Amino acid sequence: MPPEPEDWAQLEAKARSTFWGTLGCEVEYVEVEKAAVRLVCAERHLNMGGIVHGGVLASLLDNTMGLALMHTFPGELLVTAQLNIHYLAPSTGGELRCTASMVHRSRRTATMEGRIHGPEGELLAWASGAFRAVSAPV
Repeated sequence: MPPEPEDWAQLEAKARSTFWGTLGCEVEYVEVEKAAVRLVCAERHLNMGGIVHGGVLASLLDNTMGLALMHTFPGELLVTAQLNIHYLAPSTGGELRCTASMVHRSRRTATMEGRIHGPEGELLAWASGAFRAVSAPV
């Protein structure tokens, strides 16, 4: 059973002290097999060339796909096994929106796809990712 909405608020509050919070991600919605996350880019998100750093885009994709999986596999710890990103256009910042959706799933694995759109709706990056359920660390 997926977490209740109040559980998501607690999860988001807990995430603020992690890399998620450092990045500045904000959840738009989470559903079974789908999620959307928004990121308002500041100067700290840019590379020295003045465009959003590829690592920021990769993290945004990974976070959004992972969030959808948390809702799809409640109580499971899923890790990224593979992430393939196509950087399609540069962005100088502003509000980025990342969506993720399930492509395929089995009992212990999932294949996801993610897309990042820029402030004008332009497609900046597309990714596929493979995720695997693992035992929680002790």
